[in-house]
Amino acid sequence: MSDDPRETFEWLSNEYAQALQALTALENQASTIVAFGGTEDLRTYVDQFLAMATHTRTVAEEHEETHFVEWFDELIGKAEALRLELVRD
Repeated sequence: MSDDPRETFEWLSNEYAQALQALTALENQASTIVAFGGTEDLRTYVDQFLAMATHTRTVAEEHEETHFVEWFDELIGKAEALRLELVRD
């Protein structure tokens, strides 16, 4: 990644948009995936999401992009809550 603040902002913006879309899809499809016996697959998807979001949050923190850190913290929290629901099932 470049040290250019504009490029960093653009990259983080794109990553956030993709992460938000991915989490929304996971939340919307979770019950269907579980109903068709795909609980383990859903856990894998959530774990992959968490790995990606945590990495991007770290990059945002390194570049002192506090808003992105907060926004990714929110997405990570929602994904962790979804993962906890899967553990209970």
